[in-house]
Amino acid sequence: MVQVAVLGYGTVGSGVVEVIEKNNAVVSKNVGEETHVKYILDLRDFPGDPYEDKVVHDVSVIMNDPEVSVVCEVMGGVGAAYAFTKQALAAGKSVCTSNKELVAMHGPELIELAKANNCNYMFEASVGGGIPIIRTLLCALTAENISSIKGIVNGTTNYILTKMEKEGADFNEVLKQAQDLGYAERNPEADIEGHDACRKLAILSSLTTGKNVPTDSIHTEGITKISAVDFEYAVDCGMTIKLLASSSSTSNGEVLAMVAPFMLKSNHPLAMVNDVFNAVFVSSDMLGDSMYYGRGAGKLPTASAVVGDVVACAVSNGKHLPIEWSAKNASLASLDDTEFSYYVRGFAYAKDDILKAFPGCKTLGVKHSYFAIVTAPMKEKDLNVAMSALHDKAENKIRLA
Repeated sequence: MVQVAVLGYGTVGSGVVEVIEKNNAVVSKNVGEETHVKYILDLRDFPGDPYEDKVVHDVSVIMNDPEVSVVCEVMGGVGAAYAFTKQALAAGKSVCTSNKELVAMHGPELIELAKANNCNYMFEASVGGGIPIIRTLLCALTAENISSIKGIVNGTTNYILTKMEKEGADFNEVLKQAQDLGYAERNPEADIEGHDACRKLAILSSLTTGKNVPTDSIHTEGITKISAVDFEYAVDCGMTIKLLASSSSTSNGEVLAMVAPFMLKSNHPLAMVNDVFNAVFVSSDMLGDSMYYGRGAGKLPTASAVVGDVVACAVSNGKHLPIEWSAKNASLASLDDTEFSYYVRGFAYAKDDILKAFPGCKTLGVKHSYFAIVTAPMKEKDLNVAMSALHDKAENKIRLA
C-alpha cells in the first residue's frame, strides 16, 4: 500500500485528499496498488470533516513514519514549506507540490536533494493549475529543441482583461468584481503586477533551458496601466491585449524572458484564451507550434495535477526521475536591444509631439481625449528615450507580439 501525507489542509490540500479518496479506484489502479492519505498536517482541527481522524499537528509524526512514501506540500510560502520539504526528501520521501514560489526559488537544490536520496521532487501543479505542461516538457517534448514558450499563466489577470475588453469596463471596476468572485486576493499585487506569472515563467524557462532562470532577472510588468480605451484601439487593429509570460532563445544562446502585456492578433491561439483559463504556447523545431489549455487554478484542477505527480512518484518505486535544471544561472539577454513595434497612447493635445517622437508610425487617431499610434519596429532602449522625452504627454505603451 502507498501511504500519502498532505501538508496543509486549505483549498488545494483539501482538494488533494478529495481526489485521492473519491477517485481512489482510478488512482490505485494507475499506481498499481492501494493508495490512501494517511496524514493531514495542519495547525487547525476540523471537527465534522470526513477526514478529521487523519489530521495531525506535529510534522515529525509524518517524517518518522516509514510507511509514508509520498508527501504533498500544499502549504505555500518559503518558510515552513521549504524546511518540511527538505526534511521529507532527506528521509527519502518524494514530495509533490503546487508551491510555485518555493519551486522558483529553490528548485535546483530540491531536485538535487531528491536525487541524492533516490526519491523525487515534482511540481506539475506549480504552473498552469491542472494543465499538464511540465510533464509535457519533461516527457512528451524531449526530442524537441524548444525555441520559445509563451503563456497566459495567471487566471486573475486574464479574467480582468477579458472583462475589460468585452464590457468596456475600467480596470479598478473589474478588479473589484474579481475580488468579490474570489478570483483575486484582497491584496492582488502578486497577480496584477505580474509577480505570480514571473515565478511560473522562471520555472518554465529553467526547464526548457536546463539552467536556472531567477525571478529577479526577468523583466516584469503588470496590467495596472491598461485602460478600456486601449482595448478600443486594439479592436480597431484586429487585436486584443493579454498578459504574456514569454521566454525565447536568442541567436547567441542567451534567454530573453519577460512578463508584460502584449497586443496579439485576434486570430492568434492565445488571443482566444479568455476569463480564468490559462494556456501555454510552445514553439519547437520538429513539432512546430503546440498549445496546452485548461483551468490554471482552482481547488480540483490544481489538486488533480498534484495527484498526477503522486501517481508518478509511487510508480517510480524509489527510483529518481531526472529533471534537468542546473543551479547554474542562464545568461539572460538585455531587453534594451530587442525590437518590437509598440502601441503608444498619449493625450490628444500632444498629437504633434507624439508624431515627431515616432517618425514612420501608423496613426490610430483620436478617441475620447487620447491619441494613439503604432510605431515602426524599434529597439526597446530607443522607445524608452522617446517616451521619456514626451514626459507625461504619453500615458501607456504596449508591445505587439
